[in-house]
Amino acid sequence: MNRLIRRFVLAWFIFAPSFLFAQDQRPNIVLIIADDLNWDDLGTYGHPSIHTPNIDGLAENGMRFDSAYLTASSCSPSRASILTGRYPHNTDAEQLHWDLPSSQLTFSEKLKEAGYWTGAAGKWHMGEEIKSRFDLVKESYYGNGSQSGADEWLQLLDVRPKNKPFFLWLAAWDSHRPWFKGQSDLPYQHTHKDVRLPPYYPPTELYFEDFVAYYDEVSRFDMNVGRVIEKLKQQNIVENTLILVITDNGRPYARDKTTLFDSGVKTPLVVQWPKGIKNKGSSTQSIVSVIDLSATFLDLANATKPSSIEGNSFKSLFGNPNLKFRDYAFSERNWHDFEDHGRSVRSKRYRYIRNNYNDLPATPSGDTVYHKTWWELVRLNDLGMLNKHQARPFLAPRDREELYDLEADPYELNNLAADKKYQTILSNHRAILDSWIKDTNDFIPSVRTPDDFDRRTGDKLPTRVRPRPSKQETYGSGSY
Repeated sequence: MNRLIRRFVLAWFIFAPSFLFAQDQRPNIVLIIADDLNWDDLGTYGHPSIHTPNIDGLAENGMRFDSAYLTASSCSPSRASILTGRYPHNTDAEQLHWDLPSSQLTFSEKLKEAGYWTGAAGKWHMGEEIKSRFDLVKESYYGNGSQSGADEWLQLLDVRPKNKPFFLWLAAWDSHRPWFKGQSDLPYQHTHKDVRLPPYYPPTELYFEDFVAYYDEVSRFDMNVGRVIEKLKQQNIVENTLILVITDNGRPYARDKTTLFDSGVKTPLVVQWPKGIKNKGSSTQSIVSVIDLSATFLDLANATKPSSIEGNSFKSLFGNPNLKFRDYAFSERNWHDFEDHGRSVRSKRYRYIRNNYNDLPATPSGDTVYHKTWWELVRLNDLGMLNKHQARPFLAPRDREELYDLEADPYELNNLAADKKYQTILSNHRAILDSWIKDTNDFIPSVRTPDDFDRRTGDKLPTRVRPRPSKQETYGSGSY
């Protein structure tokens, strides 16, 4: 009998680790991030002609979030915020191209500690210091022949350990400029008749042509999402894999990317998890922020959320999409090629924006300003051929405050801040933003950062040092 017991104990110690891993029911997590994609430029969000069957299929088999918001409408600050679960001004990487410092805690390292294998592939854009927070990082550069940034996504699924749950950060270059119409690798090509041009752009031939090329980039992103889904099916792990598709900011045009409008900081959030989301094809109107992603992932991994994370888990929405989660989402605008500083709060119906540097025009990103669509906008503005909405990127000074009713005015064209009928709503949103500023230790920089480009021509200016500014001692609502 003693011999049998000894054999049983020996067998347990030999096979227990693999047995325990086999019993690990925690989901795999795959986060797929588009670059410069507008939230409503997908079929599942109501676009009538953009070809996005794979993302639409995720929504049909999972859940669509209709009120998901970014904390910034700039590439690297947005990504740093997602990875840390913190607002950009608390990441020490709030300006474009500032590396995320090693002092910042990331959810990927906490997933590693919890037993997950973690990998990242594609666009990185957060510096070298925190690459070690993943088990493997395969960075793609736009100039090294990888136009989509998705070339190595599938490799991560091939090399991952097969006895551990995993987290993948898959980041595309699509649909960041430059792009080209008629890409040969696409199964679908768009035409002028597919274009839905917002009213704040002039309906010229050049804009229609450019939107066609942008639509093709969106479809290429969708095509690569489909390849990930197919690989998960081939590996027979799709049932317990949570797939999420988001963007880092809005489309790269004036009035979208780098702005605090919905077209700058609202994100698509499409989720599929067959084992965890039983109500297929559901949608939720609950407000969520991308700072909540980190807390949600750690919750699913049964890992403790560190105190540095400013978001909360929305896992409960997977079971009941009708639950109320957030009352408000907050976003910020900092230096991105051009100096600016703004803050915004989004409630269910309204958006309030505070422009702290309202003496400056709302010049868009550099990749927009050194493009022919901007030069055409400048030309038409000089000729007096733009309406007031199309000419807003040139307006200086701007309104210090902006308030929009998104139900009545989805394109955010009619500023209600001076309307007497909305003063109570304005005061409420002003107070909410002030409270957030105080609670998160937000600040206005002590010095302004110089522009990188000429605001009119897009010409590169002499390179100047961008010192990290100190915080001002006070930051209040001021006098309005």
